[in-house]
Order: sequence, then C-alpha cells, then structure tokens
Amino acid sequence: MIVDLPDTDTGAINKKIVALREEGGAITLGRVLTLVIAPDTEAVLEESIEAANAASREHPCRVIVVAPGDRLASDARLDAQVRVGSDAGANEVVVLRLSGPLANHASSVVMPFLLPDTPVVTWWPDIAPDVPAQDPLGQLAIRRITDATNGTDPLESIKGRLAGYTPGDTDLAWSRITYWRALLAAAVDQPPYEPIQSAVVSGLATEPALDVLAGWLASRIDGPVTRAVGELKVELVRASETITLSRPQEGITASLTRTGHPDALVPLARRETRECLAEDMRRLDADEIYQAALQGIDKVTYV
Repeated sequence: MIVDLPDTDTGAINKKIVALREEGGAITLGRVLTLVIAPDTEAVLEESIEAANAASREHPCRVIVVAPGDRLASDARLDAQVRVGSDAGANEVVVLRLSGPLANHASSVVMPFLLPDTPVVTWWPDIAPDVPAQDPLGQLAIRRITDATNGTDPLESIKGRLAGYTPGDTDLAWSRITYWRALLAAAVDQPPYEPIQSAVVSGLATEPALDVLAGWLASRIDGPVTRAVGELKVELVRASETITLSRPQEGITASLTRTGHPDALVPLARRETRECLAEDMRRLDADEIYQAALQGIDKVTYV
C-alpha cells in the first residue's frame, strides 16, 4: 500500500503511519535499526528503495528516504509518501521530499521518524558528502554507507573516501569484492606458502571496487600492485607460481588458475546492491581493513 501526503508535516505523517499500522496489523517491535537513505537524484530513488526492501528481510527496519524536492522553491514544503505491506518489504518506508528552505534541514525533518533505542544507518546511494560523519544526516548514524560506483567520477570518489574517513564509514564498492577477497585469501593460504611478490588488478576503469581491491592488496603485500584497464582479473605472483582469478565482465562464473594445478571454476557473479547493503548492515562497528584498503590505494600504480 502506498499513501501520498502532499504538503504535509511530520505530525500528520506519524499519525498516518500509526493508522496504517493499526489498520493492517503491521508490527514494529522487531525493528532492529532505522535506515536513512539520501539520494541526490531521482535516478536512483526507486532502485535504492527496492534494495532497502530486500535487505530489510534480513534486517527488519524503518526506511526513511530523504528525496530531492524543488530546492529553488521560495516556500518550505514537505511532501511525503508512506509505503507499507508488499510495497515496503519487512519494514515501513517513509519518503520525504523537502523543498525550498526545508531542504537544508533534512536531519530535523528525519528526527521524528527515528525508532527509539535502535541504531541509525545512513546511506548515500549516489553523490555523498566529502565527510559523511559531519553531514547532518551522517551525524545521526553510527554506520555511514556510500557508493562510489554511482559517483560522478567513480575513481576520484573512492580515492576521496580516505580524506573524509571516520570510523563507521564504508562503501558498497568494498562489499562488492567480499567474495573476490575470500577466494584470493583462500588460494594464497595453500602450499607453497610463499609471500606474494607482485599483483595486478585489471578491469573496467569505471569500477571503483577494483581500485579498493588493489588498495587492499597493496596494504597486505610488500611488492608492487598495478591497476590496469582490460579484462577482469586479479593476478598474484609468487616465487614458484602465479595465481589468477578471472571472470568475463558480464559472467557469473570465474576461473581460478595456478601454476602446476588444474583450473577451477567458481561461482562469482557481480553482487547486487541489495546484497552489499545487507552485508554492510550486519556490522555497525568500525571496519579497519576497509580503512587500510583506502590507504593502500595511494601505493597502487595505474597503467
């Protein structure tokens, strides 16, 4: 069910949420957090809500979307939409459109809808502030999620995360490579147990997940790490063998090859946004390995 509330206020929206809950029998006692989504454009709005709805089946929550309204309007105006039932996954979705001067007070508008005694996670699905923890919506949260993939310049976006990093920050580009990191770590943790001498990370120039993957390798090995543009693969060189994990750009199965061993096929499809979001909502503490990966990007050689 979707209910539109044009030109309204926070009190009226809360009353409608309670009425819909009583009418439909929705239960909020099981909510584990509040997810605030702050898209910068309409282009990612519905996709973000869909991802949040899917993630809410693992993490029941209230979703508050602060959508862009008419920022140039002279009068402050709040338009809202409440989604419950099949249109909201295992949660309630409140879409808030802030126009005029109200657009500069998003955190004040969001406050009345935060669930009591539950943590807040803020997600910027496209353009994120330079320092998420200092943004008014970021100050409400203990976990702040960005997505460099949807940034204006993905490479500069992921590189810029380090300067504004605060414990509790993360980026979906990081969770997109979780399985890549796991497979590479498992491959290295086998005989002959030699240190990695060098590494190459190759793929699309517009895929920041590969840049942070290269940064992660650079933070873990003593040898040079190169980021190239070309086929999608990671190559690790040791004294007596070379380990290569490769996959077609649009494929779902990867090949793991190593010197002196038969090739192995492993499932490795590109992770969807909802999977990455659900993973990042599982942990609310600081991710020190992600921070180290951001620091490692400066050590990577680009060719």
